[in-house]
Amino acid sequence: MVFFRFIRTTSKLLNTSSFTRNKPFKSVIMCKELKTRVLRIPPHSAEDLTSQQRECVLEALRSTSAALRSGQVVALPTDTIYGLACVAQNSSAVRRVYDIKGRNGDKPLAICVGEIQDIYRFCKVSVKEDLLSDLLPGPVTLVLERSDTLNADLNPFTKLIGVRIPDHPFMRRLCQMCGEPLALTSANVSAHTSTVAASEFEDLWPSLAVVVDGGPIGDQNRLGSTVVDLSVSGRYRIIRPGCALSATVKVLEGKHGLLEDPVDH
Repeated sequence: MVFFRFIRTTSKLLNTSSFTRNKPFKSVIMCKELKTRVLRIPPHSAEDLTSQQRECVLEALRSTSAALRSGQVVALPTDTIYGLACVAQNSSAVRRVYDIKGRNGDKPLAICVGEIQDIYRFCKVSVKEDLLSDLLPGPVTLVLERSDTLNADLNPFTKLIGVRIPDHPFMRRLCQMCGEPLALTSANVSAHTSTVAASEFEDLWPSLAVVVDGGPIGDQNRLGSTVVDLSVSGRYRIIRPGCALSATVKVLEGKHGLLEDPVDH
């Protein structure tokens, strides 16, 4: 069974198709201005991969990290929904994400890193590391005060930054290979429904260098991550309930004794 395929365009527009394990994707027009690769990897839940499947994942990681390092925008699966990503330290790539989504410039992007220790490079952390470890990796975005190391052109209108470590091995390994934080947002046109399968955002494919197809995301509630502001010491504020609200509040209040702060700061 082939888990990795790629589609390249020629010097003119092509009408081409790619196939999932169960059914074909609808045909999609590829743009000559940007060669779009569709890379298929085993689902997040796949276990006991064959050597061929492992090699497919490694090739997808190499291709995707190369595209990111060259300043391109890619689409990939996370533990909640599909996302668009670019290197957060690349200002032109960040602007391209906004253009692709049609996103208002005053709406922030989160960053994604591979390890807990990476958070300290780009954020001023005011909570204990045990709290970070209790929530991450997982379907939670923590909003913290940003450090001067982070690209000043990323969300220049706020001193805060949302940071994620998705519970998804491909995403975590990709961040490690890139060596930089990834700016991350949902793979959809702004204000449209979040996507849980690569075929659901085919209209964006021509604008992307790589589409990593990890199959349908198991939890298809489309709520995205729970976003919680931890920038005020001893307090927390829920910005978006997301898919892990109750579990997150249990950790914050029950284990670490934080108090809910409903006041905007």
